[in-house]
Amino acid sequence: MAALMVSVMNSEAAPGDVFVPIPLHPKRLRERGYNQSALLARELGRITGLAVDEGSLARQRNTRSQARTQNVAERRENVSGAFFCQDHNLKGRSVILVDDVATSGATLNAGAAALKEAGALSVWGVTFAREV
Repeated sequence: MAALMVSVMNSEAAPGDVFVPIPLHPKRLRERGYNQSALLARELGRITGLAVDEGSLARQRNTRSQARTQNVAERRENVSGAFFCQDHNLKGRSVILVDDVATSGATLNAGAAALKEAGALSVWGVTFAREV
């Protein structure tokens, strides 16, 4: 999956110097046992040689799954304020935010808002799939 993502990223020239996966709430991570976005980010970093930061962006609320929401407004509300940056490691950096699937873009937007608030220079999103 990451190799396919890199081929598209190379053709689109997405600017960035660090990959940041969308974090799961610790409870959901314990239930699932892995973070699919983190797995993608690690492989993207391995292929491209770019850094991966899995510790700066955190989820402060255990939101429902976006797939269980009814519409775009509900998705935005569900993740509004759900993320924060725990440190200033990304200040002045160009971030590529990684998620597995984008439906409405609400999760990427909420994550990007937290990164920008913490001083990220720019935030681009990359996903494996987009639901239409």
